[in-house]
Amino acid sequence: MNKETSKEPGNEIFVAISSQKGGIGKSTITTLLSNYLHNVAGYNVGVLDCDHPQHSIYLERVRELELIEHDEELKAQACDVFRKTGKKAFVITDTNPVDALDQAEVMTEDEDLDIVFFDLPGTINSNGVLKTLSQMDYIFVPISADPFVIDSALQFVELFRDKLMTTGKARTKDIVLFWTMTDRRERTEIYDMYDKVIPEMGFRILNTRLPNSVRFRRELTDSQKAVFRSTLFPPDMALLKGSNIKELAEEFLATINQ
Repeated sequence: MNKETSKEPGNEIFVAISSQKGGIGKSTITTLLSNYLHNVAGYNVGVLDCDHPQHSIYLERVRELELIEHDEELKAQACDVFRKTGKKAFVITDTNPVDALDQAEVMTEDEDLDIVFFDLPGTINSNGVLKTLSQMDYIFVPISADPFVIDSALQFVELFRDKLMTTGKARTKDIVLFWTMTDRRERTEIYDMYDKVIPEMGFRILNTRLPNSVRFRRELTDSQKAVFRSTLFPPDMALLKGSNIKELAEEFLATINQ
């Protein structure tokens, strides 16, 4: 898919940022990538928040809309954003893993979308998760420098590849890992080791590493107008620098456009 080329109907790309460990930030990364790709890179993005019952992405949209409704300055800011981008906010639908694919069909019939993100619960044992994951075009798996997180991720990607991808039960084209919650003060041995081990296992790992940064939690408030994580407003350009979200988005696009 090339943004310079018009998209044929039904060619939406289904993507999941998937993890089998909680606390790795998959919903945050889904929100940040969706926002950047839609509001900065110019793609038409949809999000299916299937992480029932938390629905953190959907509820963040609800909270932001409520703030704007009662704040004239934010309302004017939102109008200015939509005027400059020439686009409405990316669509978000709350659902569950069982109904996710049916909801995706409805969403893509109603919206002209390039990319649809699925935010799923953090365990394949949840009802409907494995079936929905099997219909993803691409799965991106965040890992941190924690042996438990890495071991869980590698078990998951091996199981998914061997049981579903190689047998033709999944339509997934690629499953890719990337580092998140990195700290410059950490020793690099674990990163260097797994940057070598993961390709030897037959998987790709992205070059971009997301830092462990408080800016990823910088949401819209009635007193804080410069935001980074939002479902409505583009990320603040000053906060974007050094976050590696732009770099992650570029590697993401290179993967799904290949």
